[in-house]
Amino acid sequence: MSGHSKWATTKHKKAVIDARRAKSFAKLIKNIEVAAKLGGADLGGNPTLYDAVQKAKKTSVPNDNIDRAIKRGAGIGGDAVEYTSIMYEAYGPNGVALMIECLTDNKNRAAAEVRTALSRNGGTLADPGSVAYNFTRKGVISIEAVDGVDEDAILEAVMDAGVEDVKDHGVGFEVITEPAQLVTAREALQAAGIDYDSAEVEFVANLEIEVDLETARKVERLIDALDDLDDVQNVFSNEDVPAEVRARLDEED
Repeated sequence: MSGHSKWATTKHKKAVIDARRAKSFAKLIKNIEVAAKLGGADLGGNPTLYDAVQKAKKTSVPNDNIDRAIKRGAGIGGDAVEYTSIMYEAYGPNGVALMIECLTDNKNRAAAEVRTALSRNGGTLADPGSVAYNFTRKGVISIEAVDGVDEDAILEAVMDAGVEDVKDHGVGFEVITEPAQLVTAREALQAAGIDYDSAEVEFVANLEIEVDLETARKVERLIDALDDLDDVQNVFSNEDVPAEVRARLDEED
């Protein structure tokens, strides 16, 4: 149960750099606010909020910022927030499919900025449904490859937690579950003493496209441009970057 290195792997490595940027903090805070608004301020009774808070802490967001975000989201103190969730479907270079997840307080601004980023970087908006059919919502738990944590240890920890797959990306692992089993799998890892970077429901491609070096460069340039937008929370693709191509890209960074 393993797979090629792909954008998801790079995304985790980028988190260390992005953590130093206020823009990255703002996106993590927005996730906390929305989770608290939808499920309340109690981390024990709101697993989505729990995972959003854990991810923010992993990325060194200060506790005071986290606490204020929870209160704003839950409407405690009268400082409530309102965001609209929008999903854009798009094609990148050489037909790579993209799902672009936005949280925004201004739909017109979000749409204009996404269109501009796509047009400037070889991408185009797709008709609704023309890309989404190739993606399925899955629980994804990301785990860094550290001493004592390997694929066998992860499999042993989650074998009774309804996990569908464990993918080895070289620098880390992804545990794939049905969305309803995400919390069960995360708790199984915690019980086994295995630390994780993030646990989220994401769009996972049903069929990936293996790309060459030049296509990978172009797709990552496009994803970087989208990821830099304030309203874009996540970008999911069906790009499959072979290990040798990933190595070349890492050398260029």
